[in-house]
This record gives sequence, C-alpha cells and structure tokens, in this order.
Amino acid sequence: MKLERTNYSSGAPLEEKVGYSRMVKIGPYIKIGGTTSVQPDSSVYGKDAYEQTKYILAKQIRLLEQAGAKQEDVFSVFIYTTDISQGAKICEAYSEFFHDVKPLNTMVEIARLNRPTQFVEIEMEAMLSEF
Repeated sequence: MKLERTNYSSGAPLEEKVGYSRMVKIGPYIKIGGTTSVQPDSSVYGKDAYEQTKYILAKQIRLLEQAGAKQEDVFSVFIYTTDISQGAKICEAYSEFFHDVKPLNTMVEIARLNRPTQFVEIEMEAMLSEF
C-alpha cells in the first residue's frame, strides 16, 4: 500500500528559496518541522519567549487544520529554546494549547537560532485519528 504524501508551506520566505516544507503529511502521519515566530514579511513576532511560543503554536495548529487534523491529534512536541531560564514562560504558553491533550513534550536549550531575537523553535508530530 502506497501512502499519499502532501507538502505544506507556512509562507515563510526561506521555504521556497531553500526548498523545504513546513509540514509533511504521509497517510495519517503529520510532521511539522522546526518553526520559529518569523512572519511572512520576514520579521520576528514577539519580544519574549511566551509571545513567540504562542505565535508558533497557533501557526502550527493552523497548518494542522489544513491537513484535516486538530490539536487533539498532536502526540509529540519538541521545543528548542536559547534560554532555558524562560522555560516557565514557554510552558505557560504551551499549556494554553495542550494542557488537556497532554502530548509528549521535550524542551532543550540550544546555543542560538537564526536571529538573536528568536528564542523558541518548535517541532510537532500528529496522527489523524480517522484515516
């Protein structure tokens, strides 16, 4: 059985320039690649980790909806941050989306992201409950 593959874009300028998808759906499995709070005009949304986390998760939920999924279908979230001391703020924003869903969650500190004003990058995995 061959599973259908669909690529999705979030509109970030580098996606087309470099040649990558923001999200890929293969059959019922959906993976959203590392997403930051870069807006379509290339500016960074949010002055702190809380604002950036909320923006990123909302962006990712909109992508999931394009693929016929919802936040309840998310089973894993991987968060990268340049400042682990902001973990409580990141978790606060995350909780607003996933407190009741309770997907797997990993948060790690990294040295830096693409721009010094970016504090958070998030990857997400989901599985459609009906396929």
